Amino acid sequence: MSPPPVPASKHPLKIVVMGTGPFAVPMFQSLLQSRHTVAAVVTRPSHAPAGRRPPPNPMRDAAAAAAVPILAPERINDPEAVAAVQAIGPDLLVVCDYGQILAPAALAVAPFGGINLHGSLLPRHRGAAPVQRAILAGDAVTGVSVIHMTPALDAGNVIAVRETPIGVAETASELEPRLAALGVDAVLEAIDLLVAAGPGSTPGMPQDPARVTRAPRLAKADGIVDWSLPATRIERMRRALEPWPRTATFLHAGADRPPVRVVLEDVAVVDDADAGAAAGSGPVPGAILSADDAGLVVACGENTRLVIRRLVPEGKRSMSAAEFLRGHGLFAAARFG
Repeated sequence: MSPPPVPASKHPLKIVVMGTGPFAVPMFQSLLQSRHTVAAVVTRPSHAPAGRRPPPNPMRDAAAAAAVPILAPERINDPEAVAAVQAIGPDLLVVCDYGQILAPAALAVAPFGGINLHGSLLPRHRGAAPVQRAILAGDAVTGVSVIHMTPALDAGNVIAVRETPIGVAETASELEPRLAALGVDAVLEAIDLLVAAGPGSTPGMPQDPARVTRAPRLAKADGIVDWSLPATRIERMRRALEPWPRTATFLHAGADRPPVRVVLEDVAVVDDADAGAAAGSGPVPGAILSADDAGLVVACGENTRLVIRRLVPEGKRSMSAAEFLRGHGLFAAARFG
């Protein structure tokens, strides 16, 4: 008498993981410990200008440490790259923090297609910077989504979700590793559901197009403060843009002094009874209203206030407001902007 068939959810798969950044590493390491086989890692190639080190590639480092074969095509959708992945014979592609969108031909090399681990509650914050955009938007809750991939950006059926609150003082550099850890179980659950549904199936819930928001890649200019924004928005910038591009402004200390670029390292919203007063009724945004050892209080939009408690002047070390004031005398007309 033949043994009973293994339940579909227990069927081991040959997986190719595609990723570059640190967000993918916990998921990759969990797959190495699972019943599945990670046959290869596809990552972005390492390029650097002459005389400089290539940018960090945590997934390449993790794959090398685990002795997993590495592929690094310039463009994953080139016929040669598609053929190289197909030659591995994967059952499934698991993609996270990779940086390229897979075309239909690339997704078709695996019977189960591809799944993607994304750092938001889709369809909210589709794009390259979901963690930062969630904090910028003032979301109280975020999480991770695992989708069945399509050629459209972050648009496939949502197979598995994990949620978590965003701490009131949490930065992107603190939130991202928490979300990456949440993604471990979500990916394993999504694989079980895929296997149970069978090759060629599309499990999960379709995304609601009416609820889509975008999370475009950050640029350095995104970190420059617009003091006409309310203080709550600037405080969220400070948390969202750590560790890059950080939140910066320019101190104009007087007509005879060049502006000094400073990074805002620790700020807080001032609880002001006059906040929310009519536009134009308060001080000019960017004006320094007071400066003492507790911090520099700056006028913001909508008649709100922000206190800068710690900052980094360009070319200098991080310092408290008290240390900064000892080294930079402020004139009455000093302002940020």
